[in-house]
Amino acid sequence: MTKNLVIIPTYKEKENIEAIIKAVFALPRAFHILIIDDNSPDGTADIVRDLQNEWPEQLHMVERAGKLGLGTAYITGFKWAIEKGYDYIFEMDADFSHNPADLISLHDACVNENADMAIGSRYKSGVNVVNWPMGRVLMSYFASVYVRAVTGMRIMDTTAGFKCYRRKVLETIKLDKIRLKGYAFQIEMKFTSWKYGFKIIEVPIVFTDRKHGASKMSGGIFNEAVWGVLKMKFFSFFKKYEV
Repeated sequence: MTKNLVIIPTYKEKENIEAIIKAVFALPRAFHILIIDDNSPDGTADIVRDLQNEWPEQLHMVERAGKLGLGTAYITGFKWAIEKGYDYIFEMDADFSHNPADLISLHDACVNENADMAIGSRYKSGVNVVNWPMGRVLMSYFASVYVRAVTGMRIMDTTAGFKCYRRKVLETIKLDKIRLKGYAFQIEMKFTSWKYGFKIIEVPIVFTDRKHGASKMSGGIFNEAVWGVLKMKFFSFFKKYEV
């Protein structure tokens, strides 16, 4: 069985979903894909179902009742991946902000450099973001500065959502105990993995803002990151991180 699973959460991604699936399957390395669709009203899931006729063994989908949050979508996917026995589990957006070709580099970091988590990093080698307004770039960059100051992690891109995990990381983390459910979920997963002592490597990537569809960012994301990170750090003093 193919050991690599790419989890792609979707909500109203009909303009991107077919192209992103075909781009992943065109790579010179074998990946399976799991779509977690939150009842997209635009027919995203219908497009995936049609494509499953072409790739019945490689393309999978979990349909949820509604928009339940990015973190819960990934946790659903992580549990599915563990149950099915995948060795390397990837997070990736549907909108081509993450270049599918970079899946190879993330995989290599885990397989060849023994990383337990490989992060597709926008800030490892400067600021590699295309088509974002300067205000959003600064907010994202200084969010990582803030997270590093609070947590003590030395990860440059703490909010990155393009990652590869070894299965043992997801088996070790108590997924149901992850508190942050929005985009700050990405911070908590890195922080928890770091606290457990897993090896984390950042792989430089170029992040390109979506061309089609609408961004899922909202004002609540900033508040969750600011206050959620403080709470996360506080509660970490009362937890045991033993593998």
